[in-house]
Amino acid sequence: MTYGGQWSLSNNHAVGGGLHYWNGISRLNNQSTLNMLTLDNNRQSWATIGLSDQFARHMGVYFKGKFDRLQYRVAINEALTNGLDVNGIPAVDDATYNGREILGSKDAGKNYAGYFDYHFLDQESNFLPYKVGSYLGGKEVFNIGAGFFYHPNGSVSLDDNNDFQGEDVAIFAVDAFYDAPVGDKGAAITAYATYQNNDYGTNFTLGQTYETGSMLYGHVGYVLPSENTNLKIQPYLSLSSRSIDAIDDNATRYGIGGNLYLSGHNSKISLEYSNQKYGNLDAVGTLTLQAMIYL
Repeated sequence: MTYGGQWSLSNNHAVGGGLHYWNGISRLNNQSTLNMLTLDNNRQSWATIGLSDQFARHMGVYFKGKFDRLQYRVAINEALTNGLDVNGIPAVDDATYNGREILGSKDAGKNYAGYFDYHFLDQESNFLPYKVGSYLGGKEVFNIGAGFFYHPNGSVSLDDNNDFQGEDVAIFAVDAFYDAPVGDKGAAITAYATYQNNDYGTNFTLGQTYETGSMLYGHVGYVLPSENTNLKIQPYLSLSSRSIDAIDDNATRYGIGGNLYLSGHNSKISLEYSNQKYGNLDAVGTLTLQAMIYL
């Protein structure tokens, strides 16, 4: 849930505060959970979940609006104290993401985020913070965006004297999104690509989800032509490649799937096969069937 208040500064600009979803970094870090193209969001694109926020929501103050075709969202937030890395033990050349817990709120309590995207074709609404995953041909959209997340002293490592030292967490991304109808029989294409640089601190890793390094990710989907306006079939492909500083290796994941829409995003069935390889570990393949209904 999102809690807070918002005040209009003018027709196109507003300021708000509370537990909010006006995130930085990328489109996918602001993704709605109700209209994704793929079975689930690319996990590494939700780059701060559980580390500094509460399920992608920060407690803070945000500004949002637009200048003609350029939309923006920026925020100053309080960092989470008891995050996923709360039990992390810092070491020399090995950072843990628990700076606020160890160093305190004065040194590591605030983080800063922003995302800016230029709308070349149809302009998307920014009344709500949630970005649409696929319009199924309902709009003709082409956006290019860039964003950041910065948490001073968010991570902690040990210096040569085994004393705690703060390390800044800095994440930056650029991305592009295209969604448009194709022809006059209900076909449509959705495509997205992003490059994201993740600096969580020296040699940081948390499971196989978060790590200091970089990421390339993209997906593309195509709604097949159909005379039936309610029933739609949308095959898709996703691919990610991540570099991992701590192990000097890469992680790759691809997904091949499809959506069967019975009533747009309100009622759909998704099937996806994914294959993920992390470093020198064996690749893991997963087949998932999912049904989604919301009123």
